[in-house]
Amino acid sequence: MTWTPGQRYLAEFLGTFGLLLSVTGGALLSLTQPVLDPISRWMLISFAIGFGLIGVIYAFGDISGAHFNPAVTIAFWVSGRFKGRDVVPYIVAQLLGGILGVAVIAGVAYGSSSLWSTVTGSSAALASQGYSGGGSYSVGWASVFLFEVVFTFFLVHVILFATRSTNSSKNLAPIGIGLTLLMINLIGIPIDGASVNPARSFAPAILSAFFANDHWAIQQDWLFWVAPILGGLIAAGVERMLRPSAT
Repeated sequence: MTWTPGQRYLAEFLGTFGLLLSVTGGALLSLTQPVLDPISRWMLISFAIGFGLIGVIYAFGDISGAHFNPAVTIAFWVSGRFKGRDVVPYIVAQLLGGILGVAVIAGVAYGSSSLWSTVTGSSAALASQGYSGGGSYSVGWASVFLFEVVFTFFLVHVILFATRSTNSSKNLAPIGIGLTLLMINLIGIPIDGASVNPARSFAPAILSAFFANDHWAIQQDWLFWVAPILGGLIAAGVERMLRPSAT
């Protein structure tokens, strides 16, 4: 069974749309529940994105490979498991899907004037990621850079190995990948909001530039491109080194 390039790009668009609906919805719409303490919201967001990712991988994995992350797409290309001509269209589809996902959640939040002012305020910026000097984040950029490199490496490493054709448990890959992202968010949300995905960070950053009192999120977004892509490249190199010999 084969799919056209347009079908694969649409699958990436829809999958990233679903992923950003999950995480942004959990992060922003949970603010309507004042009874939730910070730890409960932190766990809710982590589980929302982890289980959301499992769902969209099962839905679209056979069509597009279920990247939903520019760092994953680039890593697959570098590993030799993805065609170079599809890299840019995949990334464009991911960015557009992510922007639409955040826009939908913003539209829901717009129904409440108090919630709207909260989620578009400088400290929240539509659930953007950041480092010291941005929003309410206090961890320095070098530490955030290290976190994003290492944990994106770990996520992409799991994806590359779990989806190998020789992996006898590859049908369970969506569960392993989703739980890995859940774990990363449980650790990373208090640090920088937990990105490990340029599309995850770019979507709220670009939209919040139109609504927030300042533009800190888009100004800091460079880190959430460079660090995750670097982590993905390292993972691709390790995966190539650990391939079984032909003999």
